[in-house]
Amino acid sequence: MGITWRWGILALLFGSLAMQASQHVSGAPPSDKLASGPGWPELNSSMDKMHAAMSSMEPSGNTDVDFARLMLPHHQAAIDMAQTQLLHGTDPQMRRLAQEIIVDQQSEVELMQLWLKQHELKEK
Repeated sequence: MGITWRWGILALLFGSLAMQASQHVSGAPPSDKLASGPGWPELNSSMDKMHAAMSSMEPSGNTDVDFARLMLPHHQAAIDMAQTQLLHGTDPQMRRLAQEIIVDQQSEVELMQLWLKQHELKEK
């Protein structure tokens, strides 16, 4: 399965979560179907942590730095959600996707952390 397939699945997953979040914010009751899964609280918690981390950041004035700093919690949420999938999910394709997300996102987290560390030294 190619990268395009993975991006399509991720778009569907995040679209579903965004719809749920907008219902929650608007006061609409959550869908019983979405709220009933055993992994739902963990998935939702991952999203809440990501939003809190991203919204608490102050802009640095450097778009490159801000991009990396904001992407770190975004990637960590993807890793956390994929780990939840491995704990609770049963579909072989979704489990494989979750494993790939963990490997890919962790690699990108390490790259961004290294980049930020290198650029903090240059700015001092």
